[in-house]
Amino acid sequence: MRQRRTRSLQWVLVRRLILLQAAMLAIFIALCAAALWIANPTLLVDNEAAVVALKKAVDRNSDGTLVVHETEELRQFRESFPHAWYIVRDRTGQSVRSGDVPDIYTGTPGVLLGAVDHATLELARDDLRPEAYVENATSKAGPIQIIAATRSSREQTDGLEINISATIDVARNPDGSRNWQRALPALALLLAILLLPIVVVMGITTLVTTPAVVRRSFAGLVDTADQAARIDISTRGMQLPVQHVPQEIAPLVQAFNQTLARLAHGYDQHNRFLTDAAHELRTPIAILRTRAELLTKEPQSERLLQDIERLSHLAQQLLDHQMLERPADERRIIDLTELGRRVTADLAPLAIEAGYDLAFEPPQGKVEVQANGSQIERALANLVRNAIDHGGGSGTITVAIDESGGIEVRDEGPGIPLAERENVFQPFYRLQPQSRGAGLGLNLARQIAQLHGGTVRILGGSERGARVRIELPALR
Repeated sequence: MRQRRTRSLQWVLVRRLILLQAAMLAIFIALCAAALWIANPTLLVDNEAAVVALKKAVDRNSDGTLVVHETEELRQFRESFPHAWYIVRDRTGQSVRSGDVPDIYTGTPGVLLGAVDHATLELARDDLRPEAYVENATSKAGPIQIIAATRSSREQTDGLEINISATIDVARNPDGSRNWQRALPALALLLAILLLPIVVVMGITTLVTTPAVVRRSFAGLVDTADQAARIDISTRGMQLPVQHVPQEIAPLVQAFNQTLARLAHGYDQHNRFLTDAAHELRTPIAILRTRAELLTKEPQSERLLQDIERLSHLAQQLLDHQMLERPADERRIIDLTELGRRVTADLAPLAIEAGYDLAFEPPQGKVEVQANGSQIERALANLVRNAIDHGGGSGTITVAIDESGGIEVRDEGPGIPLAERENVFQPFYRLQPQSRGAGLGLNLARQIAQLHGGTVRILGGSERGARVRIELPALR
């Protein structure tokens, strides 16, 4: 079954933000439309405001002539627009004008202007004569026509003017009522045209900015994850920082730190138990070896001594594993040539007793490395003991040192099959279940080499037997 990919929090936030913005925009427009529908406001531009003020000021004298009274509203308007002008006409042809009226508006209006309700009169763009507003209205003086503007020339502007005009007319029935069945699809299309570009722009902006914002917000979490990935058995007491982690993730990091602390405590207890057990075993094993050596030389007593030696070696290997916990400041510069010669001499009696010849091949001069000498000795001793246990009981075991920092142990036994060359480094893994070894020697040697920045490999070749090589960084 294919494993389902985990969701990306970054893109979940992006999608949800886009949907939230689109929903908020739609709700905002709906609320604005409802408010305008209920309030039914009338928006006036300057020319139309002039006409509104004039309609309230037009009247007739006692002799029936048109007159424009200087009302407070009209006076304030004149103060705001000192260049305003107007023409007021009635159906009999009487007219009242004020201000600097452009010549083009002084003529008699046509039949069309007499029939329309209101209109904006606009000239060509390169014409300096201003636009005006005309409206056929009803006043105290009866039906009148007013033409007005706030300036007599386009040169009287303040430098920039923006006019926005929008007219919405809904389809109507023959009786004059609005036909919403026909109007709603058009309104929906109009809203889609207005909203879609805004949603697209907001969505693109969200796609571009949100990932960067999320990555910046999660930068501390990414650093914490990198530190967590570097935790291994040698840094098990490490605690992850929570200072730069988002507040929502901090409880998870704190719980992980508590788990690390419990694991480190349990691991230390386990190590102390193994160390104490190995130390406790050494005393009865030594007593058992002493008593066995007092027995008469018989095949059974010889096998008993071999089993006691094997048990003693296993206890020593358990102690060697605990040596790996020693800090790196115990390292010093050591000579591999001298170390190899010493280990070979110490193990020569054991190898000869087992039926082998033990040879040592030194380099031309010193080979110096910075290492924990006792740990390197134990690694080499384990390789030689491993060759003694599995080398077939005959032939020569060779310990060779070279100038590059390599230590090689060769025997003339059956060797290690290619398919098993990685498995033998696992603890307690043995090629022969009934073999004398405990399956810890190669594992211990690899851990010691890795602790010193080196490697352990099983080499192939045409030669008979096994070749195990430790490579340590030599000091040049």
